[in-house]
Amino acid sequence: MQQAISLLALNQLIRETLDVHLEPSYWIVAEIGELKQAGQGHAYLDLVEKQGNQIAAKMRANIWAYSYRTIAGRFQATTGQSLRAGMKILAQVTVTFHELYGISLNIKDIDPNFTLGERARIRQEIINRLSKEGMIELNKRYALPTVPQKIAVISSSTAAGYGDFVNQIEQNRFGYKVWNKLYQATLQGTDAAATLISAFQRIEADQNLEKFDVIVLIRGGGAQLDLDCFDDYGLAMAIAKSPLPVLTGIGHERDETIADLVSHTKMKTPTAVAEFILSGFRDFEDSLNLWTKNLSRFAGQMLVQEDKKTTELENRLKNLVRFNLSKNIEKLTFYQNRIKSSYHNQIKFSALSLINLNKNLIKSWKVFIEKENRNLELLEKDLNKSDPNTFFEKGYTRSEINGIPIHKSSPKIGQEMLTFSKNIILSSTINEIKDYGK
Repeated sequence: MQQAISLLALNQLIRETLDVHLEPSYWIVAEIGELKQAGQGHAYLDLVEKQGNQIAAKMRANIWAYSYRTIAGRFQATTGQSLRAGMKILAQVTVTFHELYGISLNIKDIDPNFTLGERARIRQEIINRLSKEGMIELNKRYALPTVPQKIAVISSSTAAGYGDFVNQIEQNRFGYKVWNKLYQATLQGTDAAATLISAFQRIEADQNLEKFDVIVLIRGGGAQLDLDCFDDYGLAMAIAKSPLPVLTGIGHERDETIADLVSHTKMKTPTAVAEFILSGFRDFEDSLNLWTKNLSRFAGQMLVQEDKKTTELENRLKNLVRFNLSKNIEKLTFYQNRIKSSYHNQIKFSALSLINLNKNLIKSWKVFIEKENRNLELLEKDLNKSDPNTFFEKGYTRSEINGIPIHKSSPKIGQEMLTFSKNIILSSTINEIKDYGK
């Protein structure tokens, strides 16, 4: 029978064997699966290695308080972020084995530059993938609305950047009214990307009711690693495939996130996004003022031309009235001469019948005069009918479209019509046409 040893003896043998055959320390690449800080200042970690979504290896590790203060401080200064779960690190470790607690790693140092470099590598892989799939320019295919008046905002209600954006939009010095609705999301941490993607999904679901013009994705400034969620592939796809143009103002000055890269328009800060939107309103207002001035100038020119036409028409009518009156005066004179001639001839013809002739002549004269008076009255009425002022005096008006009387034209909705009365000329636009003949 083989001689047995105790469990303690076996554990001691393992420890001695590891001490003999292992190097004093190793540099390893691993992901922080879990990190806890004890009250004494020590840090306890689970280091893992993944293959896809599966954990291929796992080991406990610790950083003693004295070392943790130095390591964590240098990592914070270099990366701008504290050590946390989910980070991939390059750590210098020693392998230790305790008879009671088993094998573990003691972390002596962590290289913060590796974490930054790993982040850049992953970021570039995502950019290459998006470019290959044609997603970089996809959201830029939309035309920005001239005056986006309904905005879906993805941010956090507690973010300073969101407050700056809303204040800039609602308190603008031009008095423009812009309606906006917040879709709440987390802006950093392991769950941030998922909440941002969810916000895009909720906006798309609400689009049938709200009819937004643009989507604005904003947050305030932060450390580089705080912006990791904006380099997420899933978020980039949500932005690229969004049915609306996406404007970003993520609040960083140096680096461009992938969210910026695939968005329609990127700005540096939330305030800059608000100012960009308001600038569209100002451009539209300037264009509107210019068109108004041009329209006023054109209308003035048209009024001058129509006034000239009206004056010419009035002169023609006056000349026509004078001509007709002159002809009727000539006619009256002719009849008067005929009467005088007839009267003299009657005197010459018979002096004896002078009294009877005189009576007959007086009677004929009266009849003739009455007849001619009636003719003159009819003529005067005809003249008055030809005189526009007669109609105007009675309250009638005359309407023209493009210089053609309305009864001879084919009026259409939207045309301008000039209406002449006794003292004024009215310009109006046709909004409705009723055909009384049908």
